[in-house]
Amino acid sequence: MRAPIATNNSALIAMIADEDTVTGFLMAGVGNVDLRRKTNYLIVDSKTTVKAIEDAFKEFTTREDIAIVLISQYVANMIRFLVDRYNKPVPAILEIPSKDHPYDPAQDSVLSRVKHLFSTESVASGRR
Repeated sequence: MRAPIATNNSALIAMIADEDTVTGFLMAGVGNVDLRRKTNYLIVDSKTTVKAIEDAFKEFTTREDIAIVLISQYVANMIRFLVDRYNKPVPAILEIPSKDHPYDPAQDSVLSRVKHLFSTESVASGRR
């Protein structure tokens, strides 16, 4: 039996994406600013450094109040080594499309892990 995943009642969704995507989610009520003026989102534009994206990803994946990190797939590709190395169940990392960059399932690390898991189970059970 698996150990229960610890969560609290006020878990947040974090965002790392372009301005239009983040704005849409902020209008839907996803945004949060804590007492230390820390937000749960990073708007990525042409001036955003890869280091800033890496730092935001590391911060969001270690914060205890975040349950899901939504990251635009083209942004995830900039820090693919971090996204692929991340393996904790909470916060969950979900790659999403953006207005200017369509979703490519071949690049989605979560989808590739699921495919690998099911192909391993099929081989182990003798099904093909």
